Amino acid sequence: MTIKPCSERNFSISMFDSSYGFEEYCNSVREYTNGILKNRGTSPLAYVRTFGCQQNEADSERLRGMLVSLGYLITDDEKLADCILVNTCAIREHAEIRALSFIGQYKHLKAANPRMIIGVCGCMSAEKHRVDQLKNSYPYVDFSLPPASDGLLPKAIYGAIKHRRDFTNLESCSEMPNIQPVRAEGSKAWVSIMYGCNNFCSYCIVPYVRGRERSRCSEEIVNEVKELVCSGYKDITLLGQNVNSFNGGCSFASLLRTLASLEGDFVLRFMTSHPKDVTPELIAVMAECPKVAKHFHLPLQSGSDRILKAMNRRYDREKYLSHVSALRKAMPDIVITSDIIVGFPGETEEDFEATLDIIDRVGFDMLYSFIYSPRKGTPAAEMENQIPREVQNNRFDRLLALQNAVGERRNKQSVGKTYRVLCEGPSKTDPSVLCGRTDGNKLVLFKGDAPEGKFINVYITDAEAYALHGNQI
Repeated sequence: MTIKPCSERNFSISMFDSSYGFEEYCNSVREYTNGILKNRGTSPLAYVRTFGCQQNEADSERLRGMLVSLGYLITDDEKLADCILVNTCAIREHAEIRALSFIGQYKHLKAANPRMIIGVCGCMSAEKHRVDQLKNSYPYVDFSLPPASDGLLPKAIYGAIKHRRDFTNLESCSEMPNIQPVRAEGSKAWVSIMYGCNNFCSYCIVPYVRGRERSRCSEEIVNEVKELVCSGYKDITLLGQNVNSFNGGCSFASLLRTLASLEGDFVLRFMTSHPKDVTPELIAVMAECPKVAKHFHLPLQSGSDRILKAMNRRYDREKYLSHVSALRKAMPDIVITSDIIVGFPGETEEDFEATLDIIDRVGFDMLYSFIYSPRKGTPAAEMENQIPREVQNNRFDRLLALQNAVGERRNKQSVGKTYRVLCEGPSKTDPSVLCGRTDGNKLVLFKGDAPEGKFINVYITDAEAYALHGNQI
């Protein structure tokens, strides 16, 4: 393939040959990668760095799968890569700044290897001001690719090959080609069942960067999970920005029941849910199906009805508490975790005390708590009464102290009990012990000799706020 450098950095998608389709772009990129293989004697290497949530992890697995289908081999060393993809997160500004910092470090790699292709993918690539920043301040970046648009990757790489020194900003694509993901080694697997969000919480950027809800076909999901179980995966998590609003030919509860009926020894999880979509049918399926994990991540965000209304959450604390009551009535030992935002615009001390009250009342097993961060383009960013940082920090510390006490109290109830645990191998913090997860997704650090990926029984001898300790039986 002939490479023609361009002098101006103003490339647009209209410059692509409109007669080209998905397969044509794939074939053109394969021709290029085959040329590298022929000239160098080795296949070109690709590296994917991921920031953000499990959905991004799953998206990166699809990106790796697409790269492999185009002739690349995957490497875990960016210095050896011929193609680098940075899959970004935009949920908080800190995540974007961190991603930009890593992208900045690739400048010297591009200088050493001018033919290297660098692409920025994920949620940050759907924000116009960030795309403009990439184009103007990071001239060594070849293209940006919006989230869940991996079908456009061959087109983006083709543009980088054919029009050197140009920047390609691709539009979102609703087409989802059948890509075989390249998954991480181990016993866990992520399965995206829907994309996007229709909720428009006033603080959240997700509907603007990931688009409206699109559910995959239920039959396609069932086949994917079957293949995972046959391949030996033991811990399978269904993913979606609002997973329990799934509508791919059946309800989410029906999909969960179907998947739980598949043969094999595995546990089935899901996240993230919205309280407005919790149904009696879903609770019944969780209670009745042994393979469905007895863990529900149910984001609260605030315990104040006034703040919940300002957040556009579409439930109040009474409704939320009724869900918790129904879950615990059906499954007394269920693990309930949640998200909390501290310091939302206009949050008073009384509002914050209402959040502390519901944390203590519910007794969450674990909380993912965040200090509110304005996201450009969201209604909350324009609200008056933005809370000073020092007030946010003080409230965050108080919330953390309470949850540590609540979490430790909850975990102490597990001492003397035996749990079925999926071994994940040596602990990263203490390689002398093994680690794993209970059915309720609680971290267990234990002594034993279980191989990775095997379910074993662990007797709990001690507990702290964020982990259980025990011995393999």
